[in-house]
Amino acid sequence: MEINTQDIELINSKTGLLALLNEDPLNIPKTLRYLKYERRLEKLQVELIKLQSWIVQNKKKVVIIFEGRDAAGKGGAIRRIVQHLNPREYRVVALPKPDEVEKGQWYFQRYINQLPRAGEIVFFDRSWYNRAVVEPVNKFCTQKEYKLFMEQVNDIEKMWIKSGIYLIKFYFSISKEEQAKRFEEIKVNPIKKWKYSPVDQKAQGLWDVYTEFKNNMFDQTNTKTSPWIVINANRKTKARIEALEYILKKIPYKIKDENILTHEEIDV
Repeated sequence: MEINTQDIELINSKTGLLALLNEDPLNIPKTLRYLKYERRLEKLQVELIKLQSWIVQNKKKVVIIFEGRDAAGKGGAIRRIVQHLNPREYRVVALPKPDEVEKGQWYFQRYINQLPRAGEIVFFDRSWYNRAVVEPVNKFCTQKEYKLFMEQVNDIEKMWIKSGIYLIKFYFSISKEEQAKRFEEIKVNPIKKWKYSPVDQKAQGLWDVYTEFKNNMFDQTNTKTSPWIVINANRKTKARIEALEYILKKIPYKIKDENILTHEEIDV
């Protein structure tokens, strides 16, 4: 890796020196990647605050869903995206499994209850698409329920979009090897091991079944009105940057800084 004058200045900053000293052993290329990622992330987060202000002032409604395999980094991406937003004007929704009352309702009902009010962004950490992949793979729904969902979902999303909701659907894609690596890291981390659920424990063995249902989901629900945005999430930092860039480019807020949104070729 070639290091130029700007890289040296970045390393010599207070933040840069602290980041370098946190590496054991010292790793200048890795530190530079982290610093450039943080610098790019901050620029995009500033632009996202402008987007949120536009949404509030113009009473727009935005829904952004994050789907992907277990350990794909969906939650971490959401946390970095909302890090500096006004907490009164957005929500992160991560619904638990349905209770007995919800089981007796129309499947979409509990998700409709979470849709944004005017001037709000709602981020779904997993969404109604549980029924497209996770539920049928793990036998949490019947084949009839699965088929009914697949028949209805495109029409439901089309109605939401026509009613004025901006809908963005992200799918964070990781390799089988990367998922296995992340599971091992989670299992030995006392702060994170609670995340390793019974569903996670079966994920590697059911990899091909997940792939089959995932591909069917893409085939049937990747519409012109509501496309899937697939992001390679093997490197978490790169996935976060790409998701943020897409949000800022997709939503037509009126105080957009095109210079910031011009893609920076940085190795994150």
